[in-house]
Amino acid sequence: MSPEMFLDIFQEALKTIVIMVAFIIIPGLLVGLVVAVFQAATSINEQTLSFLPRLLVTLAVIGLGGHFLTETVMDFTIEMFNRIPEVVG
Repeated sequence: MSPEMFLDIFQEALKTIVIMVAFIIIPGLLVGLVVAVFQAATSINEQTLSFLPRLLVTLAVIGLGGHFLTETVMDFTIEMFNRIPEVVG
């Protein structure tokens, strides 16, 4: 296996990981930001207030985007299995 091939596989793996993590984390971060602005505007200092909306949004994103996430992992896995002859040979 050449270093270029290894870097291509590594780059694809990192890209897949970043896409999947960003798909789940970014909506939670946006909701956390909105709740933090609301807390700052109303002077509510409750730590648990931001937890439940972020949890619900994260679960909703996983539930609604689960098909996309599964498809992404399956495509990456199939691509890696198809590359086995290139890597070994």
